[in-house]
Amino acid sequence: MTTIGACFRLVNLGWVLAREGVISALPSENLPFIARVGRTMAGLIARRRSRDARQSDNLARAVERLGPSYVKIGQFLATRPDVVGDVFAADLAQLQDRMPTFPQAQSIAQIEASLGRGVDSLFAHFGEPIAAASIAQVHPAEVETDGERRKVAVKVIRPGVRERFAKDLETNYVLARMQERFYPPARRLKPVEVTKTLEQTTKVEMDLRLEAAALSELGENSADDPGFRVPRVDWERTGRDVVTMEWVDGIKMSDIEGLRAAGFDLDRLAEALMQSFLRHTLRDGFFHADMHQGNLFVDRDGIVVAVDMGIVGRLGRKERRFLAEILYGFITRDYRRVADVHFEAGYVPAHHDHASFAQAIRAIGEPIHGQPADTISMAKLLTLLFEVTDLFDMETRPELIMLQKTMVVVEGVARSLNPKFNMWKASEPVVGGWIRDNLGPKRIAADLRDGLKAAMRLAETAPAIAAKAENLAQNLTAMSESGLRFDAETAEAIGRAEARHSRSGRIALWIIAAALVYIAWKLSPF
Repeated sequence: MTTIGACFRLVNLGWVLAREGVISALPSENLPFIARVGRTMAGLIARRRSRDARQSDNLARAVERLGPSYVKIGQFLATRPDVVGDVFAADLAQLQDRMPTFPQAQSIAQIEASLGRGVDSLFAHFGEPIAAASIAQVHPAEVETDGERRKVAVKVIRPGVRERFAKDLETNYVLARMQERFYPPARRLKPVEVTKTLEQTTKVEMDLRLEAAALSELGENSADDPGFRVPRVDWERTGRDVVTMEWVDGIKMSDIEGLRAAGFDLDRLAEALMQSFLRHTLRDGFFHADMHQGNLFVDRDGIVVAVDMGIVGRLGRKERRFLAEILYGFITRDYRRVADVHFEAGYVPAHHDHASFAQAIRAIGEPIHGQPADTISMAKLLTLLFEVTDLFDMETRPELIMLQKTMVVVEGVARSLNPKFNMWKASEPVVGGWIRDNLGPKRIAADLRDGLKAAMRLAETAPAIAAKAENLAQNLTAMSESGLRFDAETAEAIGRAEARHSRSGRIALWIIAAALVYIAWKLSPF
């Protein structure tokens, strides 16, 4: 039944995308013949729109028609230009959570079920929802402590969203497997792995305790940082389906005129935003991965306040060193070092030539260095870098794609505040300081310390490893002498599974065929 449901949802997905003109807007180059035929047929059933209508409007309309889970999927894919392409990634990045609110009574039920207490005992006042997104909505509320009231924001999970997302995820897995099977060039992008990443990311985002933990961790990391903070979490009123945090009174970073009227220095705000993001990334290896304008406020003290930490990114020590060296190599025009770092990190397969890859990197870096400093865009650099990935069989690195996309978004917000913002100059104090501290003697000492810890852990586990190795050797010897055998129950279970798989496949094909006949009948003028 799971396969049947996924097939019906897949047909509905294709129908909505075709009707909204998304499929017919796909580029036809390099598409297999059957895909080009499908693209042409989709164009025949697309809605007729005015010439002024934009492709991004069609895509956003289609995603919104498909429902809350697809809004979240669209926002996730906006972070993966390597998968959907730069144009669609840019369109999806504009997708806003314009979901309708759900009744306050449902929010109250969610809160009481999650926290095990009545809303009246938790809050002195609990207001109607003021904003709704694909996964949750926000209510203003007040809590009373020692006779003093303070305002809080209460984020409540959308009822049924987990179940809806789980069903839609099945459809995404079907699409990903079809893409890998029938379109070999896409295998480098690992669509099934991308879907797994989406599944894990959204499961984390749908447990609001984990968002609260992310806020708490970033709050501790940035406690002494200038010009940046996150709201404090009210743990007493936080559970799986609800998170309560400090209310932020501030001006959204999207309100440029409001910031200017309030007397804020927009250049300083742009610099503080970029430096904070790089500080979190390089120093802590933990960063807010959804820093668009809607999630950023400026409080009355001129401090940038970041909210909504459902999506975060992490980088290990090695990844941070690779990132810093790549950035520094571009800044200093040391393209051979940039190329060598890509090979050291395993981003480029070892069979490729270092000099040829360095040549490709030079082709990216030199045009950028020929421009004034304030026009050197991280977005442009990363776009050019993506263009050479296919030439050198570079596979998808999810943790770096999220980082790169966030860097582009942060730079875009900074340039909205100051169109001549020089991100390289603003970044130098943080990047340069990190390189001086971590690529010199301090790095050697840190590597030695980490190596010593690893050696000690290995020594502690050596007896267990030796015992397992001995057991494995004995099992292999027995297998080589008597062969690999299944017991009767295992063999019978394998047979049943194969029969089910074949039967499900035939049923799925009949459902797809029936759906196509139904669509053709609906379109028929007779």
